[in-house]
Amino acid sequence: MKSTLDKILFKEISNAPLVVFRIAFGALMLFSTTRFMLKGWVTDFYVTPKFHFTYLGFDWIQPLSENGMYIIFSLIVIACICIILGYKYRFFAVLFFILFTYVELIDKTFYLNHYYFVSLMAFLMCFLPANRRFSLDAKLNPAIRTSTTSAWHIRILMFQMGVVYFFAGVAKINTDWLLNAQPLKLWLNGRQDLSSILKQEWVAYFASWFGCIYDLLVPFGLLWKRTRPIAYFFVIAFHFITWMLFPIGVFPWVMMVGTLIFFSENFHEKILSRFESPIAKDTFVVKSNLKLVKVLIGAYILIQLALPFRYLLYPGNLYWTEEGYRFSWRVMLMEKHGHAQFYIKNNETNKFIEVNNEDFLEPRQEKQMATQPDFILQYAHHLKDIYKDSTFQFTDSSQTWNNIGVHAKIMVTLNGRPSQLFVDKKHDLTKYKYNLCHRKWIEPFNE
Repeated sequence: MKSTLDKILFKEISNAPLVVFRIAFGALMLFSTTRFMLKGWVTDFYVTPKFHFTYLGFDWIQPLSENGMYIIFSLIVIACICIILGYKYRFFAVLFFILFTYVELIDKTFYLNHYYFVSLMAFLMCFLPANRRFSLDAKLNPAIRTSTTSAWHIRILMFQMGVVYFFAGVAKINTDWLLNAQPLKLWLNGRQDLSSILKQEWVAYFASWFGCIYDLLVPFGLLWKRTRPIAYFFVIAFHFITWMLFPIGVFPWVMMVGTLIFFSENFHEKILSRFESPIAKDTFVVKSNLKLVKVLIGAYILIQLALPFRYLLYPGNLYWTEEGYRFSWRVMLMEKHGHAQFYIKNNETNKFIEVNNEDFLEPRQEKQMATQPDFILQYAHHLKDIYKDSTFQFTDSSQTWNNIGVHAKIMVTLNGRPSQLFVDKKHDLTKYKYNLCHRKWIEPFNE
């Protein structure tokens, strides 16, 4: 077994798949970042908001000024170009990972699975020798030029791609998705502008079951040579259709291009052969501590396999509480809307005043906050910081409230169900800490 594992992970194979992936990854990130800047999202997402919902433990990460944020994104663009060219590759791969992840950690309002996926792939690329061929680094320093690499350099990327698909399929094994065809029934009914057939109920059920089976099987289909062309056909068809139906940005293209890593070495060699001359296969060999490499690979794999199941540590309906929801490859699995009315309470007089959320949050932030408990808790503490020791002008007098609490009445609807109570007004939310513990102040889900 040890011998087989060593052969799978550590034998020398063609580095063509790694080189092609480097170029494709850099090109997609260059396009995505440039698009982000041209659409004005740098300002809209990171400069305009007065308050940012930070990740637990990362509240120290804050946005820079508008000029500073555009400098950050400009550096990301430069890093992408250098990754494509393979120039100072290691430095710019690390720079891209740090800057991209920094931007994503500023505000979890804009969390998307594919941003998390990009950060993971960028992290892995920091350790992979993707610049030893078809790169400026190899041209400037011919001593590092080689056409082979250790198999794990490519297998780890395949593993990460497979994790995204497989766990997305596992997440779809739930009552709403398979038995109620929700939320696809809602979404497809709203896209009748494309075709009237989308309002047919059977279409939603077919898409739900097909999506689940596709995600569960496609990584294994891509691994086997005989089924790979068929699997990749479904990859193209699936992601193109989702791109047509839903506004999910460049994620479908990232997956369509990224899954090429599963194709054979010969496939990638043919791509590179169009642009370069053949080189010796044993020009440059790197010796590494295999025990350390095995430990690090094992730790990374274990973390990626365990994180999607952390929701099992919490009671209640996952899609209601969302405890353990992020970072688990749950892609487009729910349609959730809420209405959140917050109140500032004078604990000495029991008098309440209503809060206008639009005074503090952007529309997208308010929408996310109204259904996600960690957002709600952060916002409540933020309101307390704003209103403590404030003076309020009433019809007959002005009063300074020194002892205040923050309460909220929040109604939420999940996957087309009637709206129901999510947070009761009786709770002073500032009494609860923002941590990983189960939030008992969330009302039970009524199925």
